Amino acid sequence: MSLRFYNTLTQQVDDFVPADGKTVRMYVCGPTVYNFAHIGNLRTFTFQDILRRWIRARGFETLHVMNITDVDDKIIRSAMQQNVTLEAVTRPFETAFLEDIASLRIQRPEKLVRATEHIPEMVSLIEGLAAKGMTYESDGSIYYRISKFPDYGKLSHNDFGGMIAGARVDVDEYDKENARDFVLWKHKKEGEPSWPTSIGDGRPGWHIECSAMAMKYLGETLDIHAGGIDLTFPHHENEIAQSEGVTGKPFARFWIHAEHLAVDGGKMSKSLGNFYTLRDLVGMGHTPEAVRYLLAAVPYRNKLNFTMDGLKAAALSIERLRNFELRLKTDRFAEGVNDDIAKRAADAFTQFEAAMDDDLNTANALGAVFEFVRETNTIMDAGGFKAGNVDAAMKLLARMDVVFDVLKPTLAEDSLADSAVDELVAARNAAKKTRNFALADSLRAELLDKGIVLEDTKEGTRWKRK
Repeated sequence: MSLRFYNTLTQQVDDFVPADGKTVRMYVCGPTVYNFAHIGNLRTFTFQDILRRWIRARGFETLHVMNITDVDDKIIRSAMQQNVTLEAVTRPFETAFLEDIASLRIQRPEKLVRATEHIPEMVSLIEGLAAKGMTYESDGSIYYRISKFPDYGKLSHNDFGGMIAGARVDVDEYDKENARDFVLWKHKKEGEPSWPTSIGDGRPGWHIECSAMAMKYLGETLDIHAGGIDLTFPHHENEIAQSEGVTGKPFARFWIHAEHLAVDGGKMSKSLGNFYTLRDLVGMGHTPEAVRYLLAAVPYRNKLNFTMDGLKAAALSIERLRNFELRLKTDRFAEGVNDDIAKRAADAFTQFEAAMDDDLNTANALGAVFEFVRETNTIMDAGGFKAGNVDAAMKLLARMDVVFDVLKPTLAEDSLADSAVDELVAARNAAKKTRNFALADSLRAELLDKGIVLEDTKEGTRWKRK
């Protein structure tokens, strides 16, 4: 089965292969670094990571570019309110973002690019649009004339035929029901940061940033452009108008958008007390991998309702997977192969891959894994699982974890290394053999204090991180 993704442009699930058959050239909208990323943002970045990982798991290379928006209206307002430079606002939050995605095990793109380091490319793109008669100047700022781009609206599938000619907007984000000529270059204002350029002193509008950076690193036509559904209009619609207005070529073959995240069935809001960052959740005792699992388990085109109960259930799901892996590694099974288990493992593997190929259906993919785990645990309990079945079961878990990456616990800074745990377990077992139960209990308590849970079985003592 081939890779298939829902393409917002065509409004259908289409077969996907990269244009060159080898490397997927993918651009994703990154963070605007004026605050910490919240879980709604992180849902989108987790989806992008699942997309990247599965593309690579299917044998393709990736040239994956993510922008860092370090100049826009919100950032400038924050800098002016604090009377500091743009960099003083953005760099700490950029660092925090990179720390957060590392905690969530989101792989770094091949290229992370800052908007402020690509002003010349933006100016060149604006000059190209001007040469084709697609811009006009007003009060020193330069605007895109959307009436010159007949395909405007083809991504959001809106009919803007009745738009008011000449109506324009200066702000980066605006009413999603109304098309407006949008600003490409903003004239220098007192107290605002600006750049001296051939088109005047000023700064870029938000939309031009992504077009310029995407085409610089990925060429005139991308394989995939991904982001949150809220960016479809106006941001991504405007990117198409800018890029195709200059090149006359399709800007992106596939547009893939992640749906919104709600919290307890409603909109996330600081005033409602349901606004969470990853740091908030970790501070409440939740693990990054539980957050990752919850964000990834619901297919990206479905709205995700984030709840604390859901987060606890995610942690329990991970625990089931880890316990199963632990049984495979530590239980002693009779020699031979159970053919029924072998078939179940092969079927689960096929079902997992088919679900992921089918527009990243993470729910069905995980369902195949958990059904196998449930059935196999029952057979293990009855003594029917054989040593020859271990490799196939481990292969299924490994395939799942290539995408979800939740099996390995996040270690605290003071956590014991595996070798140190093994030494303490061996010391405890030795103490038990000499009937020094006080020492054995003390070692068990020491391990528990370090997050290590022991389980004494007839095959011996096994341990796991809680």
